[in-house]
Amino acid sequence: MLPAHRIFWGLILLAAAGAGLLYNIIFAAGASPLAGFTYGLCMGATVLAFDRGLILAGLQARIRRLPAWLYVLAAELAYVLMIMAGNALGGLVVWAFALTPDDLTTATRMTARVLAYALAVSGLLVFVIRMRDLIGGEVFVNFMIGRYHKPVAEERVFLFLDVVGSTAFAETHGDLRAQEYLSAVFATLAEPVRRNGGSVDDYIGDLAMVTWPIARGLKDARCVTCVFEVLDRIEADAEAWTARFGTVPRLRAALHGGSVVTAEVGVDRHKIAYFGDAVNVTSRIEALCRPLGVGILISQDLLNRLPRLPAGVRARSLGAHALRGRGAPLSVATLERGPAETAPVADLSPRRAAVAR
Repeated sequence: MLPAHRIFWGLILLAAAGAGLLYNIIFAAGASPLAGFTYGLCMGATVLAFDRGLILAGLQARIRRLPAWLYVLAAELAYVLMIMAGNALGGLVVWAFALTPDDLTTATRMTARVLAYALAVSGLLVFVIRMRDLIGGEVFVNFMIGRYHKPVAEERVFLFLDVVGSTAFAETHGDLRAQEYLSAVFATLAEPVRRNGGSVDDYIGDLAMVTWPIARGLKDARCVTCVFEVLDRIEADAEAWTARFGTVPRLRAALHGGSVVTAEVGVDRHKIAYFGDAVNVTSRIEALCRPLGVGILISQDLLNRLPRLPAGVRARSLGAHALRGRGAPLSVATLERGPAETAPVADLSPRRAAVAR
């Protein structure tokens, strides 16, 4: 299994601390290496906490709303202030533990050289974080280690989440407002997906594609739990959605799993892509939601592989359906709130419906 996101943040902090240690070696010969490590760790932690919205989240939100030219200046100033705060915190720690012969005022003072060095290091680390945010945590790590530089055959669980009514929203409110709406919906997916060990690997128009390695997605039915956590989160914020956009998002979800070939593709622009019937089948299942009048569908194949369903969720078989581009009909079930099942529901209905369009 690839490193969890907590390990990534730990490595970022370790890199910041290592940069502080390197500063002492280069510019402060004779100073305690532990002092440099402490300064770097404190400055890195402060910048990271601000960048992730753990502190001064309101200030960061206001900065993002500024015009582009003013945003750059304000963001740079904010990072300078965070570095100064981290330096003061680091100075307090090294002074308190007698890691420096300097007095408290000297230990917490920010020099121009320290500021320039810290800004360079922070800029590099924030760039790495932004790249990770842009392409997804798991995809980023896979790129770094070259896991899919050569095609790899593997099994994965796929979850397609489609935002219902996005086209009508765009026609009513305009494309810019619709993009803001979709961005807010996709942002809502992030935490439930992360908490359940998944990865948002792509956005296709108004649809998000979430994947798991098969073992991780099946464990504790995480792929199913993820769907209901997303829906619960939207429902819990229904008033906020209505106040901001005049509507509460509705999603259609399709779950399927199977063998794919995963590979890094592209020349000028690289991405990790999935090739195989499992991806196409998941798309066809999502298209079945509308004619069947349900919001969530899961293939019977995947359902049979789940050790159990999450508490309070049950499966209801909807029979076998012919899918466009696939010879054999596929049995599907809908997932809904209800008494917990101790095992997946068997496919008892052999009926077939029309080809999914």
